[in-house]
Amino acid sequence: MKVQFYYPRWGSENINWDEFCRKVKAAGYDGVEAPVSENSDEQSTMITALKKHNLFLIAQYYQSFEKDFEAHKASYTKYLRFYASVKPVKINTQTGKDYFSFEQNAELFAIANAITRETGITICHETHRNKALFAAHVTYDFLKRLPDLKITADFSHWCNVAESLLEDQQEALALACKKVEHLHSRVGHSQGAQVIDPRLPEFKTELNVHLNWWDAIVKAYQDNKQEVLTITTEFGPAPYMIHLPVTNMPIANQWDINLYMMQLLKERYCK
Repeated sequence: MKVQFYYPRWGSENINWDEFCRKVKAAGYDGVEAPVSENSDEQSTMITALKKHNLFLIAQYYQSFEKDFEAHKASYTKYLRFYASVKPVKINTQTGKDYFSFEQNAELFAIANAITRETGITICHETHRNKALFAAHVTYDFLKRLPDLKITADFSHWCNVAESLLEDQQEALALACKKVEHLHSRVGHSQGAQVIDPRLPEFKTELNVHLNWWDAIVKAYQDNKQEVLTITTEFGPAPYMIHLPVTNMPIANQWDINLYMMQLLKERYCK
């Protein structure tokens, strides 16, 4: 099994694409996870920079804003087809809403499956707050009833939603780890979706709990003889990262933390 590492565009939008890709490639990443602009010039700039620096793309859909389901479904379909048109490695999507019914969110998953069949591009659904897969117990029900569902595992969100390290939801986690297509290696805690800095001893417990989950994902990949696991080191900027009042200065360095996470996981999974 091979592991590919991706850096998030989120938090580096103020850096031009060429410089951003140069920096990401030099750090040892295989690709970038990013939204795709509908502006043709901006899209061309991104694709040119990715090709120049020999980086893969995971397209990131997050625009699930519409409250009305029919409008939401139309927008979702439009964006997924558009994202597929740029031929990314896969599409990570924050699908649905936590207040949509099971049937409504399942309809969105079915649309994604149909687009995957048409295009050959895998679409995976992020375990994200406010979205269809916002909590462990809800995702457990989806995974049992929709066995073909593929997820982007970002269990940091579930910790925040459940206000715990999910000690009492082991069955849901065990099934989820077997259904992972893509991984966001952010470490959450009971009060938020991102610890201040995973290198700090104060967060050793949280880091080790997440590592155990990620170990289970890797084992499932190996058992199923899947060839490539993609991981985005997705520690983010404010408001995920705490900033000081008045000055707005971040109390940690996003780039350094993400680089640390990549190096930690390379040592763990790429020997």
